[in-house]
Amino acid sequence: MSYQAPLKDMLFCMTELAGLAQVATLPGFEEAGIDTAQAVLEECARFNEGVIAPLNHEGDRNPSTWKDGAVATTPGFPDAYRQYAEGGWQGLQHPGVYGGQDLPKTIGAACIEINNSANLSFALCPLLTDGAIEALLTAGSDELKQTYLPAMIEGRWTGTMNLTEPQAGSDLALVRSRAEPQPDGSYKVFGTKIFITYGEHDMAENIVHLVLARVSGAPEGVKGISLFVVPKFLVNKDGSLGERNDVECVSIEHKLGIKASPTAVLQFGDGTAASIADSAGPGAVGYLVGEENHGLEYMFIMMNAARYAVGVQGIAVAERAYQKAAAYAKDRVQGRPVDGSLPGAAAIIHHPDVRRMLLTMRALTEGCRAMALTAAAAYDTAHAHPDGETRQGARAFYEFMVPLVKGYGTEMSLEVTSLGVQVHGGMGFIEETGAAQYYRDAKILTIYEGTTAIQANDLVGRKTVRDGGAVAKVIVSEIEATEATLRQSDSAAAHSVAGRLALARKAFLDVVEFIVARGRTDPNAVYAGSVPYLMLAGNLMAGWQLGRALLAAQSRRDAGDDVEFMRQKIAVAHFYAEHLLTRVPGLRDSIVEGAISANALGSDAF
Repeated sequence: MSYQAPLKDMLFCMTELAGLAQVATLPGFEEAGIDTAQAVLEECARFNEGVIAPLNHEGDRNPSTWKDGAVATTPGFPDAYRQYAEGGWQGLQHPGVYGGQDLPKTIGAACIEINNSANLSFALCPLLTDGAIEALLTAGSDELKQTYLPAMIEGRWTGTMNLTEPQAGSDLALVRSRAEPQPDGSYKVFGTKIFITYGEHDMAENIVHLVLARVSGAPEGVKGISLFVVPKFLVNKDGSLGERNDVECVSIEHKLGIKASPTAVLQFGDGTAASIADSAGPGAVGYLVGEENHGLEYMFIMMNAARYAVGVQGIAVAERAYQKAAAYAKDRVQGRPVDGSLPGAAAIIHHPDVRRMLLTMRALTEGCRAMALTAAAAYDTAHAHPDGETRQGARAFYEFMVPLVKGYGTEMSLEVTSLGVQVHGGMGFIEETGAAQYYRDAKILTIYEGTTAIQANDLVGRKTVRDGGAVAKVIVSEIEATEATLRQSDSAAAHSVAGRLALARKAFLDVVEFIVARGRTDPNAVYAGSVPYLMLAGNLMAGWQLGRALLAAQSRRDAGDDVEFMRQKIAVAHFYAEHLLTRVPGLRDSIVEGAISANALGSDAF
């Protein structure tokens, strides 16, 4: 079954939930209304469905390969990337002054979903480039911006993020890569970086590595980390490519999933043959981004952009798995309907449990899409609204949502892709059907750019304890307002959603108060429930957005607008409330009442 972008649902979320009309009133986004959104998404769908999606299974079967420091990507990837760059897709959300299209994140996020649904391994390359662009836009000097951004935004050069080292995973205080100042203002960078997505490949002219390293004499720990631009090829004054830098890919990983995406081990400053090291001695030439010892805060710009995008990747692979499972269920004949409605064997779509699984997949995916696009609109407001107080409120909401989009959106993708295999039955366990690829690909999403536990720790510490739950309680008041509107409806579905939403909201508030009260005095009790808290909060936020979707769909259905689509939106929201929001009170109990048992065994008992 070929992928078809869910444009109708995306546009519904943009207009009815994210407030695209309001986004289009923001300075710089005046042309980004519904007509622009629809035109961009339709073209994005056409390109990805026709060019990128057909390479997805081939990439799993015939992944990237490494030989003598060079990486060959899956056949078809270089040409597809050339078309991607020529289409202007890399510059969609980036500033026009550097060659971008100045579109809001609200539109860009939907395009990111389409690209990742089409081919997760392929889409990782532009995703990391986006993060590198964001970091340079925020912290790079004018010279760095002029040197690197136009080619990156054009898609001629790609970008990477180099944090992890063999001894330093999520604990970046242990970073050992070093940078030595040179008389001309540059630095020589030495060290090994692992897990570098698209750290080496054959799809672009140059690769711009953003690298964390310590300058000689820097403070210990995270306070002594700086950020450097280390290009694969040095750039001449006229913008042309110069000598090869002293950076080499010494291997790529063999992985469970996303096999077509080369995950590189990079060696900086090891005297790479036929590089700048031949004339200048070992050391990769690097250029400081911003100020020394502020690298981690600059890198977090990349990481936050990437964390949101990884959450969208979860939605994307879930959508692809759902589409495949739904098509299979309509085609696979097996068993008689339990209600006797057909005389013989029927397609498995007639079995209630299969419909339950498919509805679970669809409701989770649509709920997370609604949450992500609403967050994207808040990002646009936070960056472009003329009123400072409005910007501040939107920024607080967006920052609260990022760990939920990333954490809940990716954990959700594991549930959905697992259900996709289950719908296929035994055939799902066979690689040739393709259902297993989505399950394998999805697993990394809960790990890279910060595991689910790291997202949960952020949600607890920075987003709940730090402000005493203030932002969480503002969101609670907005959910209450949605409940009140739902109760005013004469629809039984709306009343059901209101009731389930209220129970989930109260459970969320109980957990917030528990975390605020004990976050500083009993951290083990609180952090034992950090991931359940993230899952609870993400579930609630997605359910809230579907409650809002139900109201909008009822209004449009009653006006005679696309009645069947609106009926389905109402049904999905109703299902989410009665089958998925019902998980929230149980999570509340495990967090608030289960802290003692979670910490009952000492480390020696395991």
